[in-house]
Amino acid sequence: MTDETQDAALDPEAQDPDKFVTVGKFLEPVNAQMAKGMLESAGIECFLQGENANSLLALAFRARLLVHKQDEETAREILAEAVGELTGDELTSAEERELEAGDGDA
Repeated sequence: MTDETQDAALDPEAQDPDKFVTVGKFLEPVNAQMAKGMLESAGIECFLQGENANSLLALAFRARLLVHKQDEETAREILAEAVGELTGDELTSAEERELEAGDGDA
């Protein structure tokens, strides 16, 4: 067993199936739904939080796409490949950092 595998086996957060992390934030609910569909088609369980909140005050809220902690890396890879498809343009460097950083809390 490698050190990394051993550390993951001992880390209770890595084993917690109820631990969710944010892998994307979207201003447009349509883009959030498309990203969710992409992850679900890859077999990754996910859900959106706050997808209708920005209808209350446009551009004030973002829908957060959350996945299980153990699926975070795969989900980020899938979303990173499809960012241009979801937005129709390239990410700014600030948006890239936000996507990479996620939110970390569930």
